[in-house]
Amino acid sequence: MAGEPQAVASPNPVMAAAGRFKEVAGGIFKERKPWSELADRTAFSRPANFAEATTRLRKNSNYFRINYLIFILLTTLVCMVLHPNSLIVLACLAMAWVYLFVVRKDPVILGGRTFSEREKFIGISAVSVIVIFFLTSVGTVLFTALGISTGVIALHGAMRVPDDLFTDEAEAQQGFFGFLSAPAAPTGAANV
Repeated sequence: MAGEPQAVASPNPVMAAAGRFKEVAGGIFKERKPWSELADRTAFSRPANFAEATTRLRKNSNYFRINYLIFILLTTLVCMVLHPNSLIVLACLAMAWVYLFVVRKDPVILGGRTFSEREKFIGISAVSVIVIFFLTSVGTVLFTALGISTGVIALHGAMRVPDDLFTDEAEAQQGFFGFLSAPAAPTGAANV
């Protein structure tokens, strides 16, 4: 309608994106379980067989998924700090992405040809993959961090007895990356 106020677009898209990221990260962070529960020494025992270990790992990964994600991020951060050249390369790539998609307002023109947003995205993605995995050791550092964190998580998940964990069936059905989906709507009003 003509008389209704229109929503004003944020003048700074970077600040709007940063605010949205902070909101989502805060919501995800609230779902983490207490670290004391994760490291409870009395809850560890050797699994009897491989099937029991995989069942434990599945249950623990559903329950501690946010803690495990934080551990993966911290392991990656430590590996990056220990290899500052990789951190510099990633910072340069991040600056290239920000320049192409946030700072630069004019279209990219090379050899008289104007590139669309999709073509810019595909091009910078290809350059990033080539730089990360073929021209530098950044890929090795990332895979090392991922391997270390995956190994520790698998060992923890297989060794921790999940009998004392209180998991919702709905939460268990979401899987490891269930925190990325929208929250479920209430199933109905309470009967009075």
